[in-house]
Amino acid sequence: MPGQPPGTVPAMRALLVVNPKATTTSERSRDVLVRALRSEVDLTVAYTRRRGHAADLARDAAAEGMHLVVTLGGDGTVNEAVNGLMAAGDKADNRPALAVVPGGSTNVFARAVGMPRDWADGASVILEALREERSRMINLGRADDRYFTFCAGLGLDAEVVRRVERARLRGRTSTPWLYLRSTLTQYFLETERRHPPVTLERPGERPLVGLATVIVQNAAPWTYLGDRPVNPCPDASFDTGLDVMALRELHVPSTTRTVKQILSREPQPHGKRVLNLHDLETFTLRADRPMAFQLDGDYLGERDKIELHSVADALRIVC
Repeated sequence: MPGQPPGTVPAMRALLVVNPKATTTSERSRDVLVRALRSEVDLTVAYTRRRGHAADLARDAAAEGMHLVVTLGGDGTVNEAVNGLMAAGDKADNRPALAVVPGGSTNVFARAVGMPRDWADGASVILEALREERSRMINLGRADDRYFTFCAGLGLDAEVVRRVERARLRGRTSTPWLYLRSTLTQYFLETERRHPPVTLERPGERPLVGLATVIVQNAAPWTYLGDRPVNPCPDASFDTGLDVMALRELHVPSTTRTVKQILSREPQPHGKRVLNLHDLETFTLRADRPMAFQLDGDYLGERDKIELHSVADALRIVC
């Protein structure tokens, strides 16, 4: 680089993608984070201005040959950045690595890769990892043409995400109580529970029919209620394929029993009405009618067919 002494190793070039609406940070804390990162990398800072902007910024960072993209925001910001990075090349080594500073209300992905909940502690972990050149490869999930880091859902959980998003647009704060109330309202008043519409198809296997709602995990946990991890698929891992938990019906007794099993941290939800699948490379979900669909806690509309794949060694994470 111009102006450097002969033999000096060029500084790592990094982009910090900031969601200015991140719920757990302030302007002052962002300034502290920027100064800390600039002690280790040649840093550019960009603020998101609209939905999808983080993906554009990450894609541009890859095209400009940057080595690292750091996000400050929640799981939605992370998901967008990941999709921008994945558009940049076929191999992980040809894309910038990703580091995540927790700045949202839940931060499932950041916590799943071992980051502390506090943004300052998370920044310290990233700085230490940069100094030690520490990173890891993770698998990603892909639903049609969109990548996801920790979960996808077709049916009830996506309906709840949609309800929560609408509440937040009306000014409500995302809290465990909001999710709980939204879940109960959706389940009892609006979800169609009488005719399970979903079929799961796997190559070389008989179709699994009559599924009412489907949760897909690329990692554990699926989400958190405060400090409590919620784990429908406790064996899910960034190092394996995709895991599935589906309910064959949404009758009150069986659904209540399954929810209790999940919240009590039993090894795995089980019963006649529960389907568990582990380490799937590829499968397809078909529905008799359009159903709500979410990725990484982001509502993406209604779908009646989704092709899902596990993408091995897809992304390098600094953590």
